[in-house]
Amino acid sequence: MKKSIFIFFLLLSHCVPFLHAGNNNNETDTILFTAESCFKSMKEGNYPKIWSILTEKSKGIIIDDVYKATGKAGAGYTKEAIDKDFTAGGVLSVSYWTKYVEIFDPDLVLEQSKWEMGKIEKNRTEIMIKHKKSGKPALLKMFKEDGAWKVGLEETFRASRR
Repeated sequence: MKKSIFIFFLLLSHCVPFLHAGNNNNETDTILFTAESCFKSMKEGNYPKIWSILTEKSKGIIIDDVYKATGKAGAGYTKEAIDKDFTAGGVLSVSYWTKYVEIFDPDLVLEQSKWEMGKIEKNRTEIMIKHKKSGKPALLKMFKEDGAWKVGLEETFRASRR
């Protein structure tokens, strides 16, 4: 019996790589690490880290939103100043991410969900994140930009926040 179990696990260990055919384990690890880092950084309040791993599209959407909001408030920030503030974790960044975390609890993703890697394409992939109380997974969009995997936060969650 022990020999049968050993042979089963031996065969399984050789077959598992084919379940994600074409996926490099290092690439998968990098993608998952980047995604997890985004949500851990939200939880820890490490806002410059979040900014560093977001896609350019997500950054652009956030900058536009903050630009419009500060303009209505009469603050008059430029888009460049907003980008610099978010890069450094300044006042605007802290205000934005604090409010974001009030609406979106990162523990829902980090501690109460199961993650499953989707098919990795050349410059994009999705991670299926299924909350324990949800029937349908969220598809976290990840994009490769300048050789690094980035989190498509706005590309993924924008519609559900509106």
